[in-house]
Amino acid sequence: MQSSSAQFFDSDYQSKTSKFLQALHIDPILLAGLLILMTCGLGILYSASDGSIDVVNRQLVRLAIAFAVMFFVAQIPQQQLYIWAPWFFALGIILLILVLVAGDVGKGAQRWLNLYVIRFQPSEMMKLVTPMMIAWYLCEKPFPAKVTPLFISLALVILPTVLIAKQPDLGTALLVAAAGFFVVFFGGIRWRILFGTIVSMLALFPVLWQFMHDYQKQRVLTLFDPGRDPLGSGYHIIQSTIAIGSGGIYGKGWLNGTQSQLDFLPERTTDFIFAVFAEEFGIMGAIVLLAIYAFIIIRGLYIAATAQDSFGRLLAGSLSMTFFVYLFVNVGMVSGVLPVVGIPLPLVSYGGTSMVTLMAAFGMLMSISTNRRLVAK
Repeated sequence: MQSSSAQFFDSDYQSKTSKFLQALHIDPILLAGLLILMTCGLGILYSASDGSIDVVNRQLVRLAIAFAVMFFVAQIPQQQLYIWAPWFFALGIILLILVLVAGDVGKGAQRWLNLYVIRFQPSEMMKLVTPMMIAWYLCEKPFPAKVTPLFISLALVILPTVLIAKQPDLGTALLVAAAGFFVVFFGGIRWRILFGTIVSMLALFPVLWQFMHDYQKQRVLTLFDPGRDPLGSGYHIIQSTIAIGSGGIYGKGWLNGTQSQLDFLPERTTDFIFAVFAEEFGIMGAIVLLAIYAFIIIRGLYIAATAQDSFGRLLAGSLSMTFFVYLFVNVGMVSGVLPVVGIPLPLVSYGGTSMVTLMAAFGMLMSISTNRRLVAK
């Protein structure tokens, strides 16, 4: 009897919790995955920062701001995102042009726009606005999309990508291009057009090489031979791969990583924090972390697959796969498989700008998920 009563109250509690989250336009499964990932991130950040409580506290403040942004964006109806998409895209392009004309220069790059009231990077908003725009354009077109809409879509992707690459910021340009491309891909691009585009891009690489900066060329060359400059451009990759390899199967234990604790590993709280994790928790720990990421990505793709209209499906699918690109590029970068392009490990690396952008994207996913539930009712 007591067991039945407990089950009743437990079921009633779960029902009230579910209704409360629905009222807040929150997807509980996606939220659970994000909380687990961020908790793991705080633990490894504490180790990577030599046990600095100040660093962890600052990260907690950033997380609080990012969650506030996610909750705010989740309240925006999907239909409103559809209406705003072309206007936000036009505004983003204008701001990117202003950055090239009158942007603030820092560390050799012209990426910031100072409006006196606020100083920000317009390229960050384009990670969200570009897939919104392509989804807005393609959602009313028949699937699979015909050649003309596809080329117009690719042009809309290339425009912000080129403007961001000229800052120069290849990491963000890559993410913006990926976000837009995934919308085109989910829009039903034919395989022959896809392969033709890939072959054309590869054929244009020698031309692109001529326009790359010296440090960018150096990163590509270092990828193939880190030992050519072990104390310079190859230092990051060499130390990162040593850290990952030395972790073995089960790792050296939390707070016991030698490469990170003895300051051999550079940028260990930001771009190379995955190497810290792999050294301390080994291959098994890395698999668990990647499984958490996979859970979040799969949930995002499920929201995309069950969205009620084409705009929601295209946008949700693109945002989920862009999150995957963040992960893929960062892990490939610290493993020595891809060039170092300065993309953080999503929701784990120390920092605030990319975290806020990612959580805004998850807010959009939750808005699309909420729209699905409302239509179903």
